[in-house]
Amino acid sequence: MDGVAAHHRFELRAPTARWLAWAVVLAGVFAWGLYAFSLQIRHGLSVTNLRTIGSGGASWGLYIVFDVVFIGVSFAGITIASLVRLFGIRPLRPLARMAELLTIIALILGAFSVMADLGRPGQGLINFPRFARPTSPFFGTFTMVVGGYLFASLVYFYLAGRADAAALAERPGPFRWAYRIWASGYRGSRAELARHRIGSFWLSLFILPLLVTAHSTLGFVFGLQGGRPGWFSALQAPNFVVTAAVSGIGVLIVIAAAIRRILSLERHIEPAAFQWLGNLLWILIFVALYFIGTEELTASYAAGAKDREFAHMMISGSYRGLFALEVGALVAAFAILFGLFARRRVSIAWTVVAALVVNVGAVLKRYLLVVPSQTHGMLLPYPEGHYRPSWVELSVIAGLIAFGI
Repeated sequence: MDGVAAHHRFELRAPTARWLAWAVVLAGVFAWGLYAFSLQIRHGLSVTNLRTIGSGGASWGLYIVFDVVFIGVSFAGITIASLVRLFGIRPLRPLARMAELLTIIALILGAFSVMADLGRPGQGLINFPRFARPTSPFFGTFTMVVGGYLFASLVYFYLAGRADAAALAERPGPFRWAYRIWASGYRGSRAELARHRIGSFWLSLFILPLLVTAHSTLGFVFGLQGGRPGWFSALQAPNFVVTAAVSGIGVLIVIAAAIRRILSLERHIEPAAFQWLGNLLWILIFVALYFIGTEELTASYAAGAKDREFAHMMISGSYRGLFALEVGALVAAFAILFGLFARRRVSIAWTVVAALVVNVGAVLKRYLLVVPSQTHGMLLPYPEGHYRPSWVELSVIAGLIAFGI
């Protein structure tokens, strides 16, 4: 059996007034997001600040930014769960189940972000199989990430939860029938445990290369556009993989700390789990900073005129404030986590602070990837554009985040 329930039997406490209050607040934010999206459905994308490239704006904005963010967050969840089962990392074992669920929820939110960006999602779903080009990286991203990747994660989560479902099916309650279906006759025999271990091992081995391929394909959506300064780069694919791991591990740290406190799981989720994730995170942040420096130096010294102009704009132009905040957030998170590592200290509080800060940097990194190349990275003699998310876009994204939580 996997996860906490496999080693420690405990009863969850009844929802408290504070829990119910948070649930009401999140439901309210989600309802507001639905209202904003209903305005977009009725009036079209004109209620947003999305505009045609070359006509003063950007056609991809906050929706695509958070599509990349959500899909990136999904990377770490299933990766951590797979590594736990492949290498038997004991401190991280209690986090495996929440990591698997994080992946599923994040992928669903990523798909919803794409639907919001389409303006008319129903028509988009109809036209996708009619006009899609299988050679397009976007086709591969949608089918591989939202289709195959999500399906593999659901299968993984289903198999990992059979033992717990079998235990819950023995207890009286309104959901016993659902637990029985989930358990599918699981009894915990030696033969079943052996099959489960073998199946989990091979499924983990299959998912890891699928993850790298899927996130690399998402990077190719941007990196293969040779006529778009700021996007065209051989580093986009590995950059997407590393940034996805950075943001995903950061979110998992925050979730693990919250669940540890809310459900009083201090004995089950040990500080060593946060030490593991924190050390892995500062290594990945270092790689992400290395990629940022490499891209800027290459574009500044050896690229074409437009690419040099774009690189200089990020450092000293109209986006310099956001770029400085992005790099500063990544450096601050690295300094906190590397400091803990160098002093051989374990601090859950500081690790959570670093995880929150690094996600600020990760979101800004995605924003500065998606938007500036559309407003300023044009080879044709178009005027420079401007984009700032409207309240409708902000409300839809806030509603999606509340729904995910």
